[in-house]
Amino acid sequence: MTILQISAHLSYRLPAPCTILVQVEAAATSDQTLTDAHIDIGPADNRTIVPAHDNIGTRLWTTQREQLIVSYAARVTIDRPDPDFATLPATALSDLPGEAVPYLFNSLYCSVHAFDDVVTNEFSGLTGGPLVSAMADYIKRTMTYGSDVDNANSNAQQCFAARKGVCRDYAHILISMARAANIPARFASTYAPDVRPQDFHAVPEVFLDGRWHLIDPTGMALASDMAVIGVGRDATDVSFLTAFGSMNMVEQRVRVSRA
Repeated sequence: MTILQISAHLSYRLPAPCTILVQVEAAATSDQTLTDAHIDIGPADNRTIVPAHDNIGTRLWTTQREQLIVSYAARVTIDRPDPDFATLPATALSDLPGEAVPYLFNSLYCSVHAFDDVVTNEFSGLTGGPLVSAMADYIKRTMTYGSDVDNANSNAQQCFAARKGVCRDYAHILISMARAANIPARFASTYAPDVRPQDFHAVPEVFLDGRWHLIDPTGMALASDMAVIGVGRDATDVSFLTAFGSMNMVEQRVRVSRA
């Protein structure tokens, strides 16, 4: 069991009134419990809470004028074991539940067939958990962590060709590889204590042996240490802020520590 103390502070200037979708709160799930959770978005024209993707976590709609300041803090108790991927078999396609099926297909940042050759040539003979583990190790070994440019619009194929990216890119690449191997994979936004530099952290979640399992190809976080915010097809579905208008960042701070 791990207990995390989490805080996030976001500050943005708004040239004009703007409607914004906020997703920074850790989700209350069967394997993580929230206490002392609080979010403040300051004065707002509206504030509406809606379920997030797959009903994991929540999103907050708000319309703001001139500036957006989000302050979030929570204490999260995580009761989630680290998966032993060596022992996890693949789930037969015909046995997949409906919720997992959409995660076999292409999404905005994850092109499945772009990774067919890599999966065939690099991981021949592997299936299920051993395959996913080998993919994660391969990504960590062959990629350089970091970015020289703003790569927010780069897809998995582009980042893999450059052999460089940040956590969202590592996640998109592993998700694409897993889907190319007919393993459902989705994108999870998380908080984790050992991420450097500290920030929101993105990891894949794969469906094996009848359930979802978190895995971090950057090697910075374990499933037992991550507080999940939300999940989706790729980064599009779990952006911490989505602005339907223009905004300019002033400050962004994330702090995660073991309590």
